[in-house]
Amino acid sequence: MLNYARLPFHTAALATGAKSFRDNPVLGDPELNRGGLHVSRVRIAHRMAQWRRRRLAARLEPEDVAAFQRDGFILKRDFLPADSFAALQASILAHAAPARETVQGDTITRRIALDREALAELPEAKRLLADPRWLDLIRYVGSSALEPLVYVQTIFSHVRDAAPDPQTHLHADTFHPTVKAWLFLTDVAEDEGPFVYVPGSHLPTQRRLAWERKISIGAAKGADYLSGRGSLRIRPEEVERLGYDAPHSFAVPANTLIVADTVGFHARGPSVRPSTRVEIWAYGRRNPFLPWLGLDLAGAPLLRGRVVPLYWSAMDAAEKLSIKPNQWRAVGLMKPADPPTLS
Repeated sequence: MLNYARLPFHTAALATGAKSFRDNPVLGDPELNRGGLHVSRVRIAHRMAQWRRRRLAARLEPEDVAAFQRDGFILKRDFLPADSFAALQASILAHAAPARETVQGDTITRRIALDREALAELPEAKRLLADPRWLDLIRYVGSSALEPLVYVQTIFSHVRDAAPDPQTHLHADTFHPTVKAWLFLTDVAEDEGPFVYVPGSHLPTQRRLAWERKISIGAAKGADYLSGRGSLRIRPEEVERLGYDAPHSFAVPANTLIVADTVGFHARGPSVRPSTRVEIWAYGRRNPFLPWLGLDLAGAPLLRGRVVPLYWSAMDAAEKLSIKPNQWRAVGLMKPADPPTLS
């Protein structure tokens, strides 16, 4: 039932990046979405992102801007000079730090924050995160002068006797443009969980908007839980009907950088055997309706390099207070490629 006391808060969320149809009765209202509420938010968010990106485009090579506008991602092989990458790779793979793990189906994901403490011990990683090429690509795709949250991420695929990893289903992260980046520290084989992306699916075409409208009408009470939370899942045959090209699987060597707008349909490719993928993984998401580029709190002097530990501490506290369970379990000091501890 609708909680009228919370209605003002649910309504105010329309002007934010709130995406869950299930948790917000205004966002999930079938009649409002039949009338175009969700699609209107999608349209406005994309227009704002394009406006901000035009102001950031001068910092990129024209061919990178063109590739992104066409595909929704930018691919950079041999991103770092060979000697710099070798030093970065060796230092990170040998570094033990506080780690978190989460379980999704037959896959375990480990994250180690590249926070202030880690960067003090990893000068090669510190240089990467300060590299204007790295930051400019992430900020352009993210359509904001944001401070990305950066981790060493390890994907242990097909390591549990369980249902398939839900991240292997094509999906959009949210309704608005947002950015994720992967600098692979290990080679990624075609059949060992590569990144998969549908080229051009970051664009809000008329077919895509019609599909979004149809899904939004029933998402709040639909059977697909993740779609109901605002991360819309799509079947491969639907991708074809929407007029997009076939999904592209990125089997790439180490030292390849991919920066993608994850409003486009993407997934983690399935792995036919137990496999391990190690990468430097960056994430950025801001309120999509902000007109300005900067003023990201994560980049404030007191918070820069501390946001991830603070977030994890807050999630731990919320679980202790029985507010919300924390899916990211602390597993102690770990190196990126150490065997996973959760089962």
